[in-house]
Amino acid sequence: MTDTSASAPFLTAWFEILDGDEPSRILDLISDDFSLSILFSTGDGNATDFAGDRAALVGYLEQREKGTRTHHLLSATTLGQEELFLGEVRRAGVPEASFVAAGQVNGEGRLRRLLIGRSSEIRFT
Repeated sequence: MTDTSASAPFLTAWFEILDGDEPSRILDLISDDFSLSILFSTGDGNATDFAGDRAALVGYLEQREKGTRTHHLLSATTLGQEELFLGEVRRAGVPEASFVAAGQVNGEGRLRRLLIGRSSEIRFT
């Protein structure tokens, strides 16, 4: 993660764990009623939507190239239980895509909803 003070503390920690040695630890941070949609575009109109509950998140984690892509904060904000995170994905330090994540954290401090859109077709830097 970029060394920047974030206004979305949960999602900032989430991406730090995801980029670390044990990305599966994020499974400990989700609520029982968790649901997600991660729309993962690789360009040229090709995209995969990992949508569903815990099982969908497990499927997403299993297909990831652990240790090759990292998430870097560009800007973030929090409003009540919702956090918004705008970032850049880098592969071996080289910018590969931009992404936006929206998350809803419940009263117990667990992630209840997660929506991520990723595209290699647009940059915010």
